[in-house]
Amino acid sequence: MSKVLLVHAKGGPPLGHVLSRTAARAEVHLLALSALPPSVAGAVRGLCATVETPAAPRRADLVSLIVSRARAVGADAVLTFSEYAVVAVADACEVLGLAGAGGAARLARDKRLMRRTWREHGLPQPLFRPVATEEELHRAARELPGPLLLKAAWSAGSTAHQIIRAPHEVSAAWRRSRDVMAESARLGFSELHVESADADFVVEQIVTGTAGDWFDEPGWGDYVSVEGVVAGGTFHPVCLSARMPTVEPFTERAGITPAPLPPDAQERVVELARAAVDALGLRDCGIHTEIKLGAGGEMWLIETAARFGGAMTVPQIEEVFGLDLVGMLVDHLLGRSARWPDRALTAAQARGAAGSLVVLAVDGRGRAWPDRRTWDFPRVAADVPLSRSSELSVVAESSLPDGCPVPVYDPAAGANTMAALCLLSAADARTVLRDFETLVDALPRVLPAARTEEVSV
Repeated sequence: MSKVLLVHAKGGPPLGHVLSRTAARAEVHLLALSALPPSVAGAVRGLCATVETPAAPRRADLVSLIVSRARAVGADAVLTFSEYAVVAVADACEVLGLAGAGGAARLARDKRLMRRTWREHGLPQPLFRPVATEEELHRAARELPGPLLLKAAWSAGSTAHQIIRAPHEVSAAWRRSRDVMAESARLGFSELHVESADADFVVEQIVTGTAGDWFDEPGWGDYVSVEGVVAGGTFHPVCLSARMPTVEPFTERAGITPAPLPPDAQERVVELARAAVDALGLRDCGIHTEIKLGAGGEMWLIETAARFGGAMTVPQIEEVFGLDLVGMLVDHLLGRSARWPDRALTAAQARGAAGSLVVLAVDGRGRAWPDRRTWDFPRVAADVPLSRSSELSVVAESSLPDGCPVPVYDPAAGANTMAALCLLSAADARTVLRDFETLVDALPRVLPAARTEEVSV
């Protein structure tokens, strides 16, 4: 039986989903660089031939660690679904001579290199500057048209984002972004392989998006993501996911599959995603490309990742289109045949729709809740009136246990301040959107108030 070394770190699809699909295709050996979620720890032992939990390796030694473990178990493929381990796994596959994203994985991880590559290929994106010091940020703020968005070059989940609207905000934004990156590293949400990752930033123009020219109804966010895979250097789009509007600065609240775009609009979005992926030169990996939608059909590239979309994007695709993307990628990496869609699938091929909602302590307008609340999914399931055919569940391994206080939303920390991740299945994408709007409005009302002693812990 073929053997796969699965490198686990924080982020990406739920480990339970990934592990069960991988184990159905091969003997799994798990290299856990992050602690296993308690809700799946028992299942992990039953699905894996071995589980290795090394002491925290130095970043410079991570590739050697992966290579050594792969050789020890005789792995025929090595893969990860975590943004933070993508580069290390790609480098390890190069050493081992195994299929992987290739050396270009760094271009799909470091936002500075990504934007530079797209600029060289003449692709539409916001104006930008790489910055490594506060002085460079001040200079960029004078040169670029505002408002601006400061991002950590190696971040994920909208962490360390700071909007700069005026020159006097530069210094505070720089300090806050650096502090958040340091805190994210402490929590395990940071690049695992690059020594200088916490100090690398990019600042870019905030382009004006509009959903109204793209969707037939209000309520949608002004960007979409193209989900797919690169196999043997060829990009295969699978489908598009839509979004609710982000929470300031640009924290994602919900992703919904499929995106209800008209066919001609979807084709244009897919072609831009194809150009972006082709420019990066990736070889064998999942793909997640985000694209901003503007007035009059204008589009801008936000970013491409050399892995599948995080949160519940992969399970949503499996539910809606019947495609096991994890299993298909494992088959491809092992040299087996994997039949990818001939073109990006649409609502016409979907069996209903599915979406995942990040629970944040802000209302539908992005305003902070007036008081602290305690997370209680049974109360939510019982008291929030959703559509008759909709089914709501909670992703345990990505959520706080019931009874924990919901964190105060921190705009700079982004998804680091989430309380839970919920999955909703419905008849169509519009129903998912409306149910999520209902859920967001209801949460501060139906969740129990947090006790003083809970908040102070």
